[in-house]
Amino acid sequence: MSAVSPLLASASPETVRLAIDTVRTLAMDAVQAAESGHPGTPMALAPLAYALYATHLRHDPAAPAWADRDRFVLSVGHASMLLYGTLHLAGYDLPLEEIRNFRQWESLTPGHPEVHHTKGVETTTGPLGQGIANAVGFAVAEASLAATFNRPGHQIVDHYTYFIAGDGCLMEGISHEAASFAGHMKLGKLIGFFDDNGITIDGSTALTCSDDAAQRFAAYGWQVLHVDDVNDLAAIDAAIAQAKADTERPTLIITKTHIGFGSPNRQDSAKAHGEPLGKEEIALTKAAYGWPSTEPFFVPADALAHWREAAAQRAATHAEWQRTWQAYETAYPELAKEFERRMKGELPPHLEQAFPVFDAKSGAVASRAASGAVINAIASVVPELLGGSADLTGSNLTNVKGAHPFSAAQRDGRNFHFGIREHAMGAIMNGMGLHGGVIPYGGTFLVFSDYMRPAIRLAALMGVQAIYVFTHDSIGLGEDGPTHQPIEHLAALRCIPNLLVLRPADADEVSEAWRTALHHRSGPSAIVLTRQKLAYLGEPTRARDGVKQGAYIVADAAGHVPHVVLLASGSEVEVALKAREQLSGHGVRARVVSCTSLERFAQQPVEYRHHVLPTGVPRVAVEAAHPMSWYRWVGDHGAIVGIESFGASAPAPVLFEKFGISADRVVQAARSVLA
Repeated sequence: MSAVSPLLASASPETVRLAIDTVRTLAMDAVQAAESGHPGTPMALAPLAYALYATHLRHDPAAPAWADRDRFVLSVGHASMLLYGTLHLAGYDLPLEEIRNFRQWESLTPGHPEVHHTKGVETTTGPLGQGIANAVGFAVAEASLAATFNRPGHQIVDHYTYFIAGDGCLMEGISHEAASFAGHMKLGKLIGFFDDNGITIDGSTALTCSDDAAQRFAAYGWQVLHVDDVNDLAAIDAAIAQAKADTERPTLIITKTHIGFGSPNRQDSAKAHGEPLGKEEIALTKAAYGWPSTEPFFVPADALAHWREAAAQRAATHAEWQRTWQAYETAYPELAKEFERRMKGELPPHLEQAFPVFDAKSGAVASRAASGAVINAIASVVPELLGGSADLTGSNLTNVKGAHPFSAAQRDGRNFHFGIREHAMGAIMNGMGLHGGVIPYGGTFLVFSDYMRPAIRLAALMGVQAIYVFTHDSIGLGEDGPTHQPIEHLAALRCIPNLLVLRPADADEVSEAWRTALHHRSGPSAIVLTRQKLAYLGEPTRARDGVKQGAYIVADAAGHVPHVVLLASGSEVEVALKAREQLSGHGVRARVVSCTSLERFAQQPVEYRHHVLPTGVPRVAVEAAHPMSWYRWVGDHGAIVGIESFGASAPAPVLFEKFGISADRVVQAARSVLA
């Protein structure tokens, strides 16, 4: 093993080797105790984890969330014991007992790393490739905040984002999308390591892949470096220094490793990837390391002391930053307050007055157009709101007028052109949101939410505030036909726990949907919008609490208990209102309920839900989508007017007629439940 970094030149090679092997043995022992997991990659990458956490990362175990720390993303999330072992040894709040409880109920060491669950974990990884795109998002947020807040001599935002990816991460298509975006944007503070071990669960990567990763990333505009042996710490140091020297390109360091390093019978084999080594093989491997104990989870005192000394040296960078911050507060007090507000996730004080109010004079407005108006109305008040579209800006109407694009030349731009990369857009937004200081939003057609669903699911799992602007929300988009007409998508999105789906029925509900999404800090929101124009429903004040509560009464039975309740969302609220008029002509009292968010309505007190949907009164739901979402709300004796087939190419009015999304059909359904 080559000499240690100059930052820890006082340490002997033997101590460094012991510190690295402790990460390896903890991984072996934890996977064996859990009887499941992935020991081979942590065993291979232990020297890299040491090089990063002991000698390069700006981090402080006592303050794992300080603003200008370096971010580290383990995209190969199955190698979680690499991260857990390192965090424990470095002094994070992760006791050895939690390592012993790897993969167990309520432990701090779940099978894959989970942000907000384990101190020191920056993002939830596991689905391969997501971490690469998250890392790109971290780097984007850093670049944006640096351009916004740094001043000459006062660099309060100046950190790097590191990631480790494996063969599987690079095979996943999202890695292409994210790496292409990062190279084009010249994110020079993004440094990635490719764990090139040539092994997957099925066997050699030669079974499925013959890519030249170096040429591939060079074509994206990345600097590509090589470390021929991950055990060569001096080579890792030199590569990181070279990566930092190139401020115009992100860097990929291709690092040769041996999965299951040191295991006499499992090294370089698929068996070292995703199963315990077995007690006998662990004993043989520890003997090959010259390990001083046969006891599982043994941490040598010298190794622990060395790790903690290294962590203390890295924590000194936090103290240096605090001095920089204090000088910044003195020189730029207003900017300092704004930076603190953003990093704390607090909304600006004058936000509520910024939301536009629509009224009858506004006329019929497509909800996507109303959304564009809201974005532009609040943009100056919420400067941390950054976003754009996956190449559909003119359709999604996500542009902030007068603002310039985020680019390699203009880091303070707030209009994002994510390109035709829906999946990466979602995952980059996750990284931006997790970084802090920005609220990301991104637009595409609702039908293409399928392309970004894995990132949406992870945003919901992580509690990331991200706002999705999904336009062209039904067969109402018309002539583009069934490939672009969402049918099952509303139901599919509503099934994701912790995702707030908002489908507003008119322009004023759009304004309230944006207000609700901005206040929803504990997870992502999807605002689902029409291409076609929607009529104005009524007084603007009626929508404020109603949208926030998920559903509310739009039109009622004039002081009488209704005979039937008509439920709808979005453009179909207008259909329900027309059906109500027809029913009234036949002596049937109908209540119309706008259901902007079914999941938000489900969270309301039972008294409110019964007020809106009185027990014993039959219900009919109408939505130009698959009916699955509505069975819970109409009950056994209700009816649903929906669509259970794909759409067709024709003008929107023709499609609504042909597919039966009409007042006549709703009236028929109401009569059937009243019969």
